[in-house]
Amino acid sequence: MASLDTGGGDSGHKKSRGVKKAKKQSTRVDMTPLVDLGFLLITFFIFTSTMSTPSTMDLFMPDDTQKDIDPNKAKASGALSILFGKDNEVYYYEGQLDPTASNFKTSNFKDIRNVIINKKRNTPPEDLVVIIKPNDEATYKNTVDALDEMTINGIKRFAMVDILPVENDLIKKTEAGGGVTPAPAAAAPAK
Repeated sequence: MASLDTGGGDSGHKKSRGVKKAKKQSTRVDMTPLVDLGFLLITFFIFTSTMSTPSTMDLFMPDDTQKDIDPNKAKASGALSILFGKDNEVYYYEGQLDPTASNFKTSNFKDIRNVIINKKRNTPPEDLVVIIKPNDEATYKNTVDALDEMTINGIKRFAMVDILPVENDLIKKTEAGGGVTPAPAAAAPAK
C-alpha cells in the first residue's frame, strides 16, 4: 500500500512564528500487492484455459476375420507399375513384367498422364491399381509428381513400394543402352 513519510525530524531551519511551513511529504508505492494480483491473474488464466488436445484421425480397419482373401492382392490385368530412373526418366509396364521385358516401356512425365488415363479407361475401377516404384537415382520431385498424378486422375488405389532388383537392373541396362521402345503416346507421328 502507499505510505506517507511524515519526516518527524528537525530540519535545522528557524521558523517564523506566524507562518507555518507545510511539511514535505514523500509518497512511496508498495508494489507487493500488485505482484500478488499479477500472479493471481496468471494462475486464474492457466487454470481456466483449455490446453490444446492432440488431434487424431479415426482409422477404420477392415475386419479380416470374415474373408480369407488377401485385400492387397491385385489382378495382374489391372496393375500398372510406374518406375523412376535418373534424369526424370519414367518407365512403366502393365500387368506382370514379362521375362523378356517386352512390355517394359519408357516415357516422360508429360506422356505418363496419357498412359494412366488409357489404363483407367480400359480397366474396371475395382481392378485398377497403380504401383509406384522409385529407384535410388530417382528424385523426390518425381515421386511427388507421381502422387499428384494419382490425385489429378482420380486413381483411388495406388501404392508406393520398393523396386525389385530385376526391375532396377532393367532400368540400368536401359539407361546404359540408350533407351527402349517409346510409349505409344510418346511416339512421333508417321510421315
